[in-house]
Amino acid sequence: MSEITGFAMTKCPQCNGDAKRETDTMDTFVDSSWYFLRYCSPKADDNPVDPDAVDYWMPVDQYIGGIEHAVLHLLYSRFFTKVIRDIGLIKINEPFSRLLTQGMVIKDGAKMSKSKGNVVDPDFLVDKYGTDTVRIFCMFAAPPERDLEWSDQGVEGAYRFLNRIWTYIYINHDLLCIKGHDRLKDLPQLSAPASRLLRKTHQTIKKVTNSIERDYHFNTAIASLMELFNDVSAFKPTGDDDAAALRFSIRNMIVLISPFAPHIAEELWRETGRGESILNEKWPDWDENIAKEEEIELVIQINGKLRGKVMIPAGLEDEAIKEKAFSEPKIKEHIKDKPLKKVIVVKGRLVNIVV
Repeated sequence: MSEITGFAMTKCPQCNGDAKRETDTMDTFVDSSWYFLRYCSPKADDNPVDPDAVDYWMPVDQYIGGIEHAVLHLLYSRFFTKVIRDIGLIKINEPFSRLLTQGMVIKDGAKMSKSKGNVVDPDFLVDKYGTDTVRIFCMFAAPPERDLEWSDQGVEGAYRFLNRIWTYIYINHDLLCIKGHDRLKDLPQLSAPASRLLRKTHQTIKKVTNSIERDYHFNTAIASLMELFNDVSAFKPTGDDDAAALRFSIRNMIVLISPFAPHIAEELWRETGRGESILNEKWPDWDENIAKEEEIELVIQINGKLRGKVMIPAGLEDEAIKEKAFSEPKIKEHIKDKPLKKVIVVKGRLVNIVV
């Protein structure tokens, strides 16, 4: 607009002298309110955007930004999208399918900033602990939508976790590099500890996959990997099938941790006998039949108060769950001859007996 002489050059309303209009009057967020439409058709010459390309690519699957974007850039982007739709250039109604506003990094009770003098030098952390440690800590400390409270102890904890994995795999190098790798035979041939480890591995694959793809809760994904490694490090194989189960767990654990600690994962992948880069490895699938628990802990309440816990086979019907709850000696003692009003069963979790 500043180059359009007929608009920019005018007369001063006060003195009637020559004047130039100020054209830089819009918020900077306005300037970037439709770039994503142009990204879909960067070579369009006749129009700002190619309608067919926009229909193919849009809307954006995931919008990630600070909370200030939600009330500024997001607002302007939606406005511009609807205006461009109204003039017939595009058909979409909304530019973004999902919104994630990430939290801030907090240190000493305040937002980390240079003006407050409470920043942490990332180069120092990378030099001392490595990039993977910093990544693991930042993603484990809080879900992305929450503020992250900086903790030097937390960084140390992430460093120890990765070191434990590294040390374990190097100590057990010969066992983990046996040719044939992790080919498992029939599950009934596995020992009870190996079956539990295999089940835990499939459960972890499921949890990590869902935490990443569905929930964006990277902290729970890393917590699941920590649980799996605790089980792996405690496991003592007693035969070839048990050793195969261990190799299966280790292989999948390395793949699962690779998005969070890619450098260490690549090294350990090669260390366990894999020739190609871990980047070429398929993301693991889980078997729902193996992942499901054989037994679950049933919480038993009377009038909403905890009165007992008992292990029961997974998948029991409601009537069988009630029967199991009423057969517990502690429950019998609490109920005695009190008249029964109703029994509430939350499948797989608890029974609440109302008397």
